[in-house]
Amino acid sequence: MNRFWKNPLFIVLCAGAIMGVALGARHVQGLFLLPMTSERGWSRQDFALAIAVQNLVWGLAMPFTGMLADKLGSARVLMTGCVLYALGIYLMANATTSTGLILTAGVLVGVALSATTFGVVYGALSRIVAPARRGWALGLAGAVGGLGQFLMVPLTQGLIVAFGWVMALVLIAALLGLMVPLAGSVSEPQAALGAGQQQSMGSAIREALSHRGFWLLNLGFLACGFQLAFIAGHLPAYLIDKGLNGRSAVIALSIIALANIPGTYAWGLLGSKYRRKHLLAYIYLFRSLVMTVFVSLPLTESRAYVFSFLMGFVWLGTVPLTNGLMSQVFGVRYLTTLFGFVFVGHQIGSFFGMWLGGLVFDATRSYDLLWFGAIGLGVVAAAFHFPINDRQLARLQRA
Repeated sequence: MNRFWKNPLFIVLCAGAIMGVALGARHVQGLFLLPMTSERGWSRQDFALAIAVQNLVWGLAMPFTGMLADKLGSARVLMTGCVLYALGIYLMANATTSTGLILTAGVLVGVALSATTFGVVYGALSRIVAPARRGWALGLAGAVGGLGQFLMVPLTQGLIVAFGWVMALVLIAALLGLMVPLAGSVSEPQAALGAGQQQSMGSAIREALSHRGFWLLNLGFLACGFQLAFIAGHLPAYLIDKGLNGRSAVIALSIIALANIPGTYAWGLLGSKYRRKHLLAYIYLFRSLVMTVFVSLPLTESRAYVFSFLMGFVWLGTVPLTNGLMSQVFGVRYLTTLFGFVFVGHQIGSFFGMWLGGLVFDATRSYDLLWFGAIGLGVVAAAFHFPINDRQLARLQRA
Protein backbone atom coordinates (compact mmCIF):
# COMPACT_ATOMS: atom_id res chain seq x y z
CA MET A 1 0.00 0.00 0.00
CA ASN A 2 1.32 3.39 -0.95
CA ARG A 3 1.86 5.71 1.97
CA PHE A 4 -0.60 8.60 1.79
CA TRP A 5 2.14 11.22 2.01
CA LYS A 6 3.56 9.85 -1.25
CA ASN A 7 0.21 10.23 -3.02
CA PRO A 8 0.38 12.98 -5.70
CA LEU A 9 -2.91 14.51 -4.50
CA PHE A 10 -1.60 14.84 -0.94
CA ILE A 11 1.65 16.37 -2.18
CA VAL A 12 -0.20 18.86 -4.38
CA LEU A 13 -2.46 19.86 -1.47
CA CYS A 14 0.52 20.37 0.86
CA ALA A 15 2.34 22.43 -1.76
CA GLY A 16 -0.77 24.52 -2.37
CA ALA A 17 -1.26 25.10 1.37
CA ILE A 18 2.31 26.37 1.79
CA MET A 19 1.95 28.64 -1.20
CA GLY A 20 -1.46 29.84 0.02
CA VAL A 21 -0.20 30.91 3.43
CA ALA A 22 2.96 32.45 1.94
CA LEU A 23 1.07 34.40 -0.73
CA GLY A 24 -1.74 35.17 1.68
CA ALA A 25 0.65 36.78 4.16
CA ARG A 26 1.88 38.92 1.27
CA HIS A 27 -1.62 39.63 -0.09
CA VAL A 28 -2.82 41.19 3.17
CA GLN A 29 0.08 43.58 3.64
CA GLY A 30 -2.01 46.40 2.20
CA LEU A 31 -4.24 46.08 5.30
CA PHE A 32 -1.29 47.14 7.44
CA LEU A 33 -0.45 50.25 5.40
CA LEU A 34 -2.74 52.72 7.18
CA PRO A 35 -2.41 51.46 10.79
CA MET A 36 1.38 51.05 10.59
CA THR A 37 2.06 54.41 8.97
CA SER A 38 -0.32 56.14 11.38
CA GLU A 39 1.19 54.66 14.54
CA ARG A 40 4.84 54.80 13.46
CA GLY A 41 4.61 58.23 11.86
CA TRP A 42 5.77 57.01 8.45
CA SER A 43 4.58 58.22 5.05
CA ARG A 44 2.87 55.93 2.58
CA GLN A 45 6.04 56.09 0.52
CA ASP A 46 8.04 54.65 3.45
CA PHE A 47 5.74 51.64 3.68
CA ALA A 48 5.50 51.27 -0.09
CA LEU A 49 9.30 51.34 -0.46
CA ALA A 50 9.71 48.48 2.04
CA ILE A 51 7.17 46.31 0.22
CA ALA A 52 8.71 47.32 -3.11
CA VAL A 53 12.11 46.15 -1.85
CA GLN A 54 10.44 42.91 -0.78
CA ASN A 55 9.17 42.39 -4.32
CA LEU A 56 12.56 43.16 -5.83
CA VAL A 57 14.49 40.91 -3.43
CA TRP A 58 11.92 38.16 -4.03
CA GLY A 59 12.67 38.31 -7.73
CA LEU A 60 16.44 38.67 -7.48
CA ALA A 61 16.70 35.77 -5.02
CA MET A 62 14.52 33.43 -7.11
CA PRO A 63 17.27 32.22 -9.49
CA PHE A 64 19.45 31.29 -6.51
CA THR A 65 16.74 29.54 -4.49
CA GLY A 66 15.82 27.83 -7.77
CA MET A 67 19.39 26.58 -8.18
CA LEU A 68 19.34 25.23 -4.62
CA ALA A 69 16.01 23.49 -5.19
CA ASP A 70 17.21 21.94 -8.47
CA LYS A 71 20.42 20.77 -6.80
CA LEU A 72 19.36 19.80 -3.26
CA GLY A 73 15.63 19.18 -3.66
CA SER A 74 12.63 21.42 -3.11
CA ALA A 75 11.66 20.15 0.37
CA ARG A 76 14.78 21.58 2.04
CA VAL A 77 14.33 24.95 0.36
CA LEU A 78 10.64 25.12 1.27
CA MET A 79 11.29 24.29 4.92
CA THR A 80 14.05 26.89 5.21
CA GLY A 81 11.85 29.45 3.48
CA CYS A 82 8.98 28.92 5.94
CA VAL A 83 11.32 29.49 8.89
CA LEU A 84 12.76 32.67 7.34
CA TYR A 85 9.28 33.94 6.49
CA ALA A 86 8.04 33.48 10.06
CA LEU A 87 11.11 35.28 11.40
CA GLY A 88 10.73 38.13 8.91
CA ILE A 89 7.07 38.77 9.77
CA TYR A 90 7.80 38.64 13.51
CA LEU A 91 10.63 41.18 13.15
CA MET A 92 8.41 43.32 10.88
CA ALA A 93 5.94 43.62 13.77
CA ASN A 94 8.73 44.98 15.97
CA ALA A 95 10.30 47.38 13.44
CA THR A 96 10.34 50.94 14.78
CA THR A 97 12.13 52.71 11.91
CA SER A 98 11.58 52.78 8.17
CA THR A 99 15.03 51.23 7.73
CA GLY A 100 14.06 48.39 10.03
CA LEU A 101 10.89 47.87 8.01
CA ILE A 102 12.93 47.63 4.80
CA LEU A 103 15.32 45.06 6.31
CA THR A 104 12.53 42.87 7.74
CA ALA A 105 9.44 43.19 5.54
CA GLY A 106 11.63 44.03 2.57
CA VAL A 107 14.81 41.94 2.52
CA LEU A 108 14.10 39.00 4.85
CA VAL A 109 10.51 38.39 3.75
CA GLY A 110 11.56 38.86 0.12
CA VAL A 111 14.12 36.06 0.36
CA ALA A 112 11.58 33.86 2.16
CA LEU A 113 8.98 34.40 -0.57
CA SER A 114 11.47 33.25 -3.19
CA ALA A 115 11.75 29.93 -1.35
CA THR A 116 8.05 29.31 -0.58
CA THR A 117 6.07 30.29 -3.67
CA PHE A 118 5.69 29.73 -7.41
CA GLY A 119 9.16 28.81 -8.59
CA VAL A 120 10.01 26.17 -6.00
CA VAL A 121 6.47 24.77 -5.67
CA TYR A 122 5.67 24.54 -9.37
CA GLY A 123 9.15 23.28 -10.21
CA ALA A 124 8.80 20.47 -7.68
CA LEU A 125 5.32 19.49 -8.87
CA SER A 126 6.45 19.49 -12.50
CA ARG A 127 9.02 16.85 -11.60
CA ILE A 128 6.81 14.84 -9.23
CA VAL A 129 3.70 14.59 -11.45
CA ALA A 130 3.58 12.91 -14.85
CA PRO A 131 3.53 15.33 -17.85
CA ALA A 132 -0.04 14.37 -18.75
CA ARG A 133 -1.25 15.52 -15.31
CA ARG A 134 1.00 18.56 -15.00
CA GLY A 135 -1.73 21.06 -15.92
CA TRP A 136 -3.99 19.52 -13.28
CA ALA A 137 -1.29 19.63 -10.60
CA LEU A 138 -0.26 23.22 -11.25
CA GLY A 139 -3.86 24.36 -11.50
CA LEU A 140 -4.94 22.59 -8.30
CA ALA A 141 -1.93 23.82 -6.32
CA GLY A 142 -2.67 27.33 -7.53
CA ALA A 143 -6.34 26.97 -6.56
CA VAL A 144 -5.44 25.77 -3.05
CA GLY A 145 -2.97 28.65 -2.85
CA GLY A 146 -5.75 31.01 -3.87
CA LEU A 147 -7.99 29.58 -1.14
CA GLY A 148 -5.24 30.31 1.36
CA GLN A 149 -5.00 33.89 0.12
CA PHE A 150 -8.75 34.30 0.43
CA LEU A 151 -8.89 32.97 3.98
CA MET A 152 -5.97 35.14 5.06
CA VAL A 153 -7.86 38.38 4.32
CA PRO A 154 -10.76 38.03 6.80
CA LEU A 155 -8.46 36.23 9.23
CA THR A 156 -5.97 39.09 9.22
CA GLN A 157 -8.63 41.78 9.46
CA GLY A 158 -10.21 39.93 12.38
CA LEU A 159 -6.86 39.66 14.13
CA ILE A 160 -6.16 43.38 13.61
CA VAL A 161 -9.56 44.33 15.05
CA ALA A 162 -9.32 41.92 17.98
CA PHE A 163 -5.65 42.22 18.96
CA GLY A 164 -4.13 45.14 17.03
CA TRP A 165 -1.81 45.07 14.05
CA VAL A 166 1.33 44.08 16.00
CA MET A 167 -0.18 40.91 17.46
CA ALA A 168 -1.82 40.16 14.11
CA LEU A 169 1.63 40.01 12.50
CA VAL A 170 2.99 37.82 15.32
CA LEU A 171 0.15 35.33 14.86
CA ILE A 172 0.70 35.27 11.08
CA ALA A 173 4.35 34.46 11.79
CA ALA A 174 3.24 31.54 13.96
CA LEU A 175 1.00 30.25 11.16
CA LEU A 176 3.93 30.31 8.76
CA GLY A 177 5.92 28.25 11.22
CA LEU A 178 3.23 25.58 11.12
CA MET A 179 3.90 25.13 7.39
CA VAL A 180 7.38 23.65 8.01
CA PRO A 181 6.19 20.02 8.47
CA LEU A 182 4.09 20.20 5.29
CA ALA A 183 7.13 21.32 3.32
CA GLY A 184 8.85 18.01 4.01
CA SER A 185 6.32 16.16 1.86
CA VAL A 186 7.09 18.17 -1.30
CA SER A 187 10.10 16.10 -2.20
CA GLU A 188 11.04 14.99 -5.70
CA PRO A 189 12.30 11.45 -6.40
CA GLN A 190 16.07 11.32 -6.71
CA ALA A 191 15.62 10.05 -10.25
CA ALA A 192 13.85 13.28 -11.18
CA LEU A 193 16.65 15.40 -9.73
CA GLY A 194 19.21 13.32 -11.56
CA ALA A 195 17.40 13.34 -14.90
CA GLY A 196 19.13 15.10 -17.74
CA GLN A 197 22.57 15.16 -16.13
CA GLN A 198 24.06 15.27 -19.60
CA GLN A 199 23.36 19.00 -19.45
CA SER A 200 24.89 21.16 -16.76
CA MET A 201 23.01 23.95 -15.00
CA GLY A 202 25.27 26.56 -16.59
CA SER A 203 24.59 25.16 -20.03
CA ALA A 204 20.83 25.20 -19.38
CA ILE A 205 20.97 28.85 -18.29
CA ARG A 206 23.00 29.87 -21.35
CA GLU A 207 20.60 27.97 -23.58
CA ALA A 208 17.61 29.80 -22.11
CA LEU A 209 19.29 33.23 -22.24
CA SER A 210 19.93 32.73 -25.97
CA HIS A 211 16.25 31.97 -26.62
CA ARG A 212 14.23 35.00 -27.76
CA GLY A 213 11.04 33.67 -26.21
CA PHE A 214 12.72 33.53 -22.80
CA TRP A 215 13.27 37.29 -22.89
CA LEU A 216 9.77 38.00 -24.19
CA LEU A 217 8.33 36.03 -21.29
CA ASN A 218 10.51 38.02 -18.91
CA LEU A 219 9.33 41.35 -20.31
CA GLY A 220 5.69 40.29 -20.31
CA PHE A 221 5.94 39.10 -16.72
CA LEU A 222 7.15 42.57 -15.74
CA ALA A 223 3.70 43.94 -16.56
CA CYS A 224 2.08 41.20 -14.48
CA GLY A 225 4.17 42.10 -11.44
CA PHE A 226 3.47 45.82 -11.81
CA GLN A 227 -0.29 45.30 -12.00
CA LEU A 228 -0.58 42.84 -9.12
CA ALA A 229 1.71 44.67 -6.71
CA PHE A 230 0.03 48.02 -7.35
CA ILE A 231 -3.49 46.66 -6.91
CA ALA A 232 -2.76 44.41 -3.90
CA GLY A 233 -0.73 47.09 -2.14
CA HIS A 234 -2.78 50.19 -2.88
CA LEU A 235 -6.36 49.13 -3.68
CA PRO A 236 -7.53 49.29 -0.02
CA ALA A 237 -6.18 52.82 0.39
CA TYR A 238 -7.55 53.82 -3.06
CA LEU A 239 -11.06 52.67 -2.19
CA ILE A 240 -10.99 54.45 1.18
CA ASP A 241 -9.68 57.64 -0.47
CA LYS A 242 -12.62 57.47 -2.89
CA GLY A 243 -15.15 57.37 -0.07
CA LEU A 244 -15.65 53.66 0.62
CA ASN A 245 -15.06 52.27 4.10
CA GLY A 246 -12.47 49.85 5.44
CA ARG A 247 -14.99 46.99 5.34
CA SER A 248 -15.42 47.48 1.59
CA ALA A 249 -11.65 47.43 1.09
CA VAL A 250 -11.36 44.13 2.98
CA ILE A 251 -14.22 42.62 0.96
CA ALA A 252 -12.56 43.74 -2.29
CA LEU A 253 -9.29 42.00 -1.40
CA SER A 254 -11.23 38.93 -0.31
CA ILE A 255 -13.09 38.78 -3.61
CA ILE A 256 -9.82 38.96 -5.55
CA ALA A 257 -8.46 36.03 -3.56
CA LEU A 258 -11.74 34.09 -3.83
CA ALA A 259 -12.04 34.53 -7.61
CA ASN A 260 -8.41 33.52 -7.96
CA ILE A 261 -9.26 29.99 -6.73
CA PRO A 262 -11.37 28.85 -9.72
CA GLY A 263 -9.43 31.17 -12.01
CA THR A 264 -6.00 29.66 -11.40
CA TYR A 265 -7.37 26.13 -11.62
CA ALA A 266 -9.17 26.93 -14.88
CA TRP A 267 -6.15 28.58 -16.50
CA GLY A 268 -3.96 25.65 -15.46
CA LEU A 269 -6.34 23.21 -17.17
CA LEU A 270 -6.73 25.42 -20.25
CA GLY A 271 -2.95 25.42 -20.58
CA SER A 272 -3.10 21.67 -21.27
CA LYS A 273 -5.57 22.18 -24.14
CA TYR A 274 -4.62 25.47 -25.81
CA ARG A 275 -1.41 27.30 -26.63
CA ARG A 276 -0.21 28.87 -23.44
CA LYS A 277 1.32 31.91 -25.10
CA HIS A 278 -2.08 32.87 -26.56
CA LEU A 279 -3.83 32.40 -23.22
CA LEU A 280 -1.24 34.66 -21.56
CA ALA A 281 -1.79 37.38 -24.15
CA TYR A 282 -5.55 37.22 -23.64
CA ILE A 283 -5.15 37.52 -19.86
CA TYR A 284 -3.09 40.71 -20.19
CA LEU A 285 -5.56 42.25 -22.64
CA PHE A 286 -8.47 41.34 -20.38
CA ARG A 287 -6.80 42.96 -17.37
CA SER A 288 -6.23 46.19 -19.28
CA LEU A 289 -9.86 46.26 -20.41
CA VAL A 290 -11.17 45.69 -16.88
CA MET A 291 -8.95 48.42 -15.41
CA THR A 292 -9.94 50.86 -18.15
CA VAL A 293 -13.65 50.41 -17.40
CA PHE A 294 -13.04 50.57 -13.63
CA VAL A 295 -11.25 53.92 -13.62
CA SER A 296 -13.54 55.41 -16.29
CA LEU A 297 -16.76 54.98 -14.29
CA PRO A 298 -17.75 56.62 -11.00
CA LEU A 299 -16.69 54.38 -8.11
CA THR A 300 -19.40 52.53 -6.21
CA GLU A 301 -19.20 49.64 -3.81
CA SER A 302 -20.76 47.21 -6.29
CA ARG A 303 -18.40 48.28 -9.08
CA ALA A 304 -15.43 47.78 -6.79
CA TYR A 305 -16.58 44.24 -6.11
CA VAL A 306 -17.17 43.45 -9.80
CA PHE A 307 -13.70 44.80 -10.59
CA SER A 308 -12.19 42.64 -7.83
CA PHE A 309 -13.92 39.50 -9.10
CA LEU A 310 -12.84 40.00 -12.72
CA MET A 311 -9.26 40.81 -11.75
CA GLY A 312 -9.19 37.94 -9.30
CA PHE A 313 -10.20 35.43 -11.95
CA VAL A 314 -7.05 36.25 -13.94
CA TRP A 315 -4.94 37.19 -10.89
CA LEU A 316 -2.43 34.33 -10.81
CA GLY A 317 -3.50 32.52 -13.96
CA THR A 318 -0.32 33.79 -15.61
CA VAL A 319 1.91 31.76 -13.29
CA PRO A 320 0.96 28.14 -14.13
CA LEU A 321 0.76 29.16 -17.80
CA THR A 322 4.22 30.74 -17.77
CA ASN A 323 5.69 27.83 -15.81
CA GLY A 324 4.00 25.32 -18.12
CA LEU A 325 5.24 27.14 -21.19
CA MET A 326 8.80 27.03 -19.88
CA SER A 327 8.63 23.30 -19.08
CA GLN A 328 7.20 22.74 -22.56
CA VAL A 329 10.13 24.52 -24.23
CA PHE A 330 13.08 23.88 -21.90
CA GLY A 331 12.11 20.70 -20.00
CA VAL A 332 11.81 20.22 -16.23
CA ARG A 333 15.34 19.39 -15.04
CA TYR A 334 16.33 23.01 -14.31
CA LEU A 335 12.83 24.46 -14.43
CA THR A 336 12.98 26.06 -10.98
CA THR A 337 16.20 27.86 -11.83
CA LEU A 338 14.97 29.10 -15.21
CA PHE A 339 11.61 30.19 -13.84
CA GLY A 340 13.57 32.12 -11.22
CA PHE A 341 15.26 34.13 -13.96
CA VAL A 342 11.94 34.87 -15.65
CA PHE A 343 10.45 35.84 -12.30
CA VAL A 344 13.07 38.57 -11.96
CA GLY A 345 11.16 40.51 -14.60
CA HIS A 346 7.91 40.00 -12.68
CA GLN A 347 9.41 41.34 -9.49
CA ILE A 348 11.08 44.33 -11.12
CA GLY A 349 7.58 45.23 -12.22
CA SER A 350 6.29 44.56 -8.68
CA PHE A 351 8.92 46.89 -7.22
CA PHE A 352 7.85 49.76 -9.42
CA GLY A 353 4.14 49.02 -9.06
CA MET A 354 4.34 49.19 -5.28
CA TRP A 355 6.93 51.94 -4.87
CA LEU A 356 5.62 54.28 -7.56
CA GLY A 357 2.14 53.88 -6.10
CA GLY A 358 3.30 55.49 -2.86
CA LEU A 359 5.61 57.99 -4.55
CA VAL A 360 3.05 59.22 -7.07
CA PHE A 361 0.27 59.41 -4.46
CA ASP A 362 2.41 61.44 -2.06
CA ALA A 363 3.28 63.83 -4.92
CA THR A 364 -0.15 64.15 -6.59
CA ARG A 365 -2.61 62.85 -3.96
CA SER A 366 -3.94 60.55 -6.68
CA TYR A 367 -3.33 57.06 -8.10
CA ASP A 368 -4.53 57.95 -11.62
CA LEU A 369 -1.10 57.85 -13.28
CA LEU A 370 -0.47 54.36 -11.92
CA TRP A 371 -3.77 53.05 -13.27
CA PHE A 372 -2.92 54.39 -16.75
CA GLY A 373 0.54 52.84 -16.55
CA ALA A 374 -0.86 49.44 -15.53
CA ILE A 375 -3.32 49.52 -18.44
CA GLY A 376 -0.62 50.38 -20.98
CA LEU A 377 1.76 47.71 -19.70
CA GLY A 378 -0.96 45.07 -20.10
CA VAL A 379 -1.34 45.88 -23.79
CA VAL A 380 2.43 45.80 -24.32
CA ALA A 381 2.71 42.45 -22.50
CA ALA A 382 0.06 40.90 -24.75
CA ALA A 383 1.99 42.04 -27.80
CA PHE A 384 5.16 40.39 -26.45
CA HIS A 385 3.56 36.96 -26.08
CA PHE A 386 2.16 36.35 -29.54
CA PRO A 387 5.59 36.02 -31.29
CA ILE A 388 7.07 33.61 -28.68
CA ASN A 389 8.42 30.41 -30.24
CA ASP A 390 6.83 27.75 -28.02
CA ARG A 391 8.24 24.67 -29.77
CA GLN A 392 10.19 22.21 -27.66
CA LEU A 393 13.93 22.56 -28.04
CA ALA A 394 15.48 20.23 -30.62
CA ARG A 395 17.71 18.76 -27.90
CA LEU A 396 14.66 17.54 -25.98
CA GLN A 397 12.93 16.28 -29.11
CA ARG A 398 15.94 14.08 -29.87
CA ALA A 399 16.03 12.82 -26.28
